[in-house]
Parts: sequence; C-alpha cells; structure tokens
Amino acid sequence: MKRLTAAALVPLLGCCLLAGGCTAVGPDFAPPAAPSAKAGYAGDGGDRAALAEGPDAGWWKAFGSQQLDAFVARALTGNHSLAASRATLEKARERIAAVAGRRLPQIDAQARAEHEQVNLAAFGFTGFEGVSLSNPEFDLYTVGGGISYDLDLFGRNRRALEQARAQAEAQVRATEAAHLVIAGRVTGQVLAIAALNDRIATERKLLSEDERNLSLTRSRQKAGAGTLVEVLSAQGQLASDRASLPGLEQQLAEARAMLAVLLGISPAELEPTDFGLDDFILPASVPVALPSALVHKRPDILEAEARLHAATAAVGVATAGLYPDITLGASITQGSPDPDRITSGKFNAFDIFAGLTAPIFHGGTLKANKRGAEAEARAAAAQYREVVTEAFGQVSNLLSALESDSRELAARHETAQIADRSLYLSRRSFQVGNSGILQVLDASRSYQRARLALVEARTRQYQNVARLYVATAGGWIEPKPE
Repeated sequence: MKRLTAAALVPLLGCCLLAGGCTAVGPDFAPPAAPSAKAGYAGDGGDRAALAEGPDAGWWKAFGSQQLDAFVARALTGNHSLAASRATLEKARERIAAVAGRRLPQIDAQARAEHEQVNLAAFGFTGFEGVSLSNPEFDLYTVGGGISYDLDLFGRNRRALEQARAQAEAQVRATEAAHLVIAGRVTGQVLAIAALNDRIATERKLLSEDERNLSLTRSRQKAGAGTLVEVLSAQGQLASDRASLPGLEQQLAEARAMLAVLLGISPAELEPTDFGLDDFILPASVPVALPSALVHKRPDILEAEARLHAATAAVGVATAGLYPDITLGASITQGSPDPDRITSGKFNAFDIFAGLTAPIFHGGTLKANKRGAEAEARAAAAQYREVVTEAFGQVSNLLSALESDSRELAARHETAQIADRSLYLSRRSFQVGNSGILQVLDASRSYQRARLALVEARTRQYQNVARLYVATAGGWIEPKPE
C-alpha cells in the first residue's frame, strides 16, 4: 500500500473544479416581457392621481398624522404575522447556503473502536486431526477521512442552487408584500376609527337637534298652541336616533380591537384613539405607478416572477436526473490493534475512486418528474399573468373610484347644506305656527341622512386613497440585525 499525501490530492481537486464548469441542462429563465404599449388603466383618477414611478416606501406619511406614523411603525416591528414572515425569509436564505454547499467538495472524518472475533472456519481453517483452532479475538482502532466531489456534469446542483435563490427571492417579495399589506391594514383601520368617531360625533349632534325639537313641541304645548301628539312624535324621533348610538360604539370597540391585533398587543394596551378625519390630510395627488413600472415594483408581481424562475429551474433539476452523474473521491484510513501505534505509516491505507451513476430503468419516474416540472412551470407562468392582470384591474378600479368619490363628495356637501337650510326654515315655520311638527321631523331626518352620508363619502375617499397607495407601492426597508 502507498500512503496518500496532501500533494497527491491537489491534482484531483483541480480536475474536480475544472469539471464543474459544464453546461446545465434545462431551460434558462428569461423575465416575462414588459406590458405592451396598449396596456394601461381604465381611469386616470382625475386630479387626485398622477401617473409616475409610484409612491415611496413610507407612503402613509402623506396623510400627515404622527399618530398614524407611530401606529404603522409599531405594527411593522410588533405584528406577529410579520415576525413569522421574516423567520420564513431567514429559513429560505439559509437554504441557499445549504444547497450551495453541495457544489463544493464534501469532506468527512471518521473514527472507530471495535472488538472483533474472526471465524477461522469461514476461511477454511478447521484445525488439525484431533486439534481444533479457537477463533482469535482482538481490538481494532481506525481513524481516517474522505473527500468526494460531484462533477455535476449536467448541472443538477447548479439548477438546484438557482431554484433555491429564486425561492428565496420569492420569499423576500412575499415578506415585502406582507409588510405592505400590514401597513395598508393599519392605515385603513386608523381611518375607519377616525370615521367612526366622526359618525358618533355626528349622531350626538343629531340627538341634540332631536332634543331641541322636543323642547319646541313642549313649549308649544304649554302655550296651548301644540298637541300631545306633536310631543310624542318628537320623543319617538329622539328615541329612534338614540338606538343607533350603541351600535356605532360597538363598531368602534371592534375597530380598536382589530388595530391592537395588527400592532401585536392586547386591546387593553391600546392608547386612546379620539381622532377624526379632520386630523388627517387628504393627499392632493397620489403618485400612481405606470403599468410598465408597476410590474417591476409591486411585490406580489415580483413574487410571482420569482416563483416562475424557481419553477423554470426545477425543470433543469428534473432534466439533469435523466443523465449520468460522475463522482470523484478519495479516502485515507489508519488502522491498528494498538491505539499508540495508530499514526504509524505501516498501518496506512487509501483509495482514489471515480464513480459513474447512469439511469437505465426507473419505470418512467424520471421522465414523469420532468413532465411534471414543465407543467408546474406553465402553471407558474399562468399565475404570473393572472397576478399582473388582477393588479392592473385593481388599480383601474381604484382610479375610477377616486373620480367618482370627488363627484359624490361635492354632491353630498351640497345636499347637506340644503338639508341644513331646510331644517332651519322648517323649525322657524313651526315656531310661528305656520307648519306642524311632522314637517320639522321630516326635515330633521333628511338632515340626519345628509350628514351621515357626507361622513361616509369622506371615509370612502380617504380609504380609496389609502388603497391606491397600497396597490401601486413597493419596497420595504429591512431592519438591520442588532
């Protein structure tokens, strides 16, 4: 036997590394084509939207509320689903390192201590006539190591690494999308709480108006000009309007509880939220990403593209399984019955090998794996197109909504002003005896509906602006590890 030296391994490793440059089989990934010149949005958002590169990462700051900024910041660090998403991203990145390690030489060490008995009869030694041989027993100590390297002639490991990187990229985009969604949900929830506070305040003002009507009817009754029927009608209106207040207060409690969940705290830990829509600035113009920019910015589209890349690489992995694989390696072993002499060159043994594995018959499994991977790639391509189509549709709907919101809000303002004037004149007419209480109550109901509809229209406008930011925003500043 010849002792293997470190110098003898150098040519072997050099051949291994040179052989690693072979071509990888399977299709090479090409990013999907950009949207055609005809691709666009159905609406333009009127004066409220401006087609550009899209909003910045901190888009919620456009509402000009420090409370909103603080809530979003707390959610991005404290939300439990985001913590899970970031952990999943870390796992995907570690998988890249694990897969990349397969492309390097694999080195292992081993040591073994054993007590053996040799069966001499198995080797034909049965002893002499009248004398039997006893099987010898002895201790054996071995230490050694080995190195192996997969030449990866057809790129199975390279495609697997490409797939792992694409999957990690998809998880990056999924994490980015999760942060964007949480920021959007927090913003929407804060605006919903502000709107509920405004509705409750409006309801309480309307109750004051009902109490004023009741006071007028009672005054007329005492003066002999009114009737008990008028008083009861006013009381009925007041009682009816009071019944709607508990429901709004319950909605506010539920909205606060949902906001606390988004922040990752219990509802009892949430500070007071006594703000209204007037505490927020409605952005004068929302920077909406152009269709050509949207596909390179919106995280769910980028995630779908990365998953398509991973599925394309998987086709290469399955294709490489149809071809032979060559592995080179070497090992060295020291063995001795005496542990003190285990390092002696007399007990050295080594081997250098090259192994070829070629698939001959696997019952159609390997070809089926390749066809399945190709089908999955086609599905990923269709899913990418679906995500892009849905994104364009969502942005188009929101742009159209902004246009209608502006028109509706102007009409609601006018309706509220008319209802306010009508209520004032009806009440004056009732005071001088020119009309009955029913006319006042009808005017009061019209005024109530107009004021509540105005609050709801303002709420929709704020919410749609926030949704449009989410629909065209992108980017996430990943926190640096401490």
